[in-house]
Amino acid sequence: MAKEDIVQAWLYHVHEDISAAECLLQGGHLLYVAFLCHQAIEKALKAYYAAYNDDEPPYTHSHMRLLDVCGLTGDISPEHLRFIDIMVPMYIKARYPEQKVAAARSLSKDGCLHIIETTKELTQWIEERLPETKPSTPSDATSK
Repeated sequence: MAKEDIVQAWLYHVHEDISAAECLLQGGHLLYVAFLCHQAIEKALKAYYAAYNDDEPPYTHSHMRLLDVCGLTGDISPEHLRFIDIMVPMYIKARYPEQKVAAARSLSKDGCLHIIETTKELTQWIEERLPETKPSTPSDATSK
């Protein structure tokens, strides 16, 4: 698969995760809103990595590690760094239900709305740093 196609596939899933998070917010599924936003940020960073490297993005869920390997740590705003720190516990490990309960208690509908909006800002910031590419569409990502 061509590098641009790989980047576009990652970006397609970024937007799908954000869209799903918005739907889940309406249903009150707050933990999964935060989880999908965590995933969207991770995928945006992996799209960035894929755009500038010939190997696969690192297999990690750590936003900080991905920022580091992408060389973006020094460029990101302090506000977005704080947000990334807040998002760390939102990565859900299904085999640890007690972590789900603890993370869910920290969330509110307004808080999740803020998470979605900040995720959109952050993923847009990452996308703006990508080389010029065609816009991603569902058929681009799913036909590959």
